[in-house]
Amino acid sequence: MGKKDKRNSREETIKKLNGLKEAAEKEKEAEAKAKEDKEEKKAEEKAAESAPKPEAQPAAEEAKEAAADDTAGVSDKAKAKIDELNDKVMRQMAEFENYRKRTEKEKQSMFEVGAKSVIEKLLPIVDNFERGLASLSEEEAQGGFAKGIEMVYKQLMEELSKLEVKPIEAVGKEFDPNLHNAVMHVEDEEAGENTVVEEFQKGYTYRESVIRHSMVKVAN
Repeated sequence: MGKKDKRNSREETIKKLNGLKEAAEKEKEAEAKAKEDKEEKKAEEKAAESAPKPEAQPAAEEAKEAAADDTAGVSDKAKAKIDELNDKVMRQMAEFENYRKRTEKEKQSMFEVGAKSVIEKLLPIVDNFERGLASLSEEEAQGGFAKGIEMVYKQLMEELSKLEVKPIEAVGKEFDPNLHNAVMHVEDEEAGENTVVEEFQKGYTYRESVIRHSMVKVAN
């Protein structure tokens, strides 16, 4: 075979190979397009299937309303629970406030009982001071010792006054069984009826209560 024949044979072979290559590429493009069309069709079918059908819409609305009703029910229960807890807290706070007031009142009452007990023990000392000062003569009352005793007595009375301890007025006042203790009655035309004419022992009050009644003589 000559050189010319060999060259022609090679060119024909190249042409055949190029033709086969082009055919393969076209076939590949056709397959790709077919695959793409198939996927688009599947997507459209899937979208059509997932789209709600007209007859299914009422059921969906009912389900939505049912869910809303359930949510409202839960909300009402939560609100009722909160109201119950608030009521419980308010009642406990009120009970605590009552307890605090009751405790304060009890403490105050205990303090007053203790104060009365101490004051009752001091009153005989006050009586002795007054009797001693009353028994002094005018000359003895001017002495330094008597003046010192009088100063101590005044200081004691000032401290009792700060504690709200006050003497009960008796002589010349109308007899009051809540304040006075009548140990003697006397006929006295000059004095008014049921009037205290003499005091044997001074009475005292502490705040609003009587610690010791005045021991008095009353005119009928």
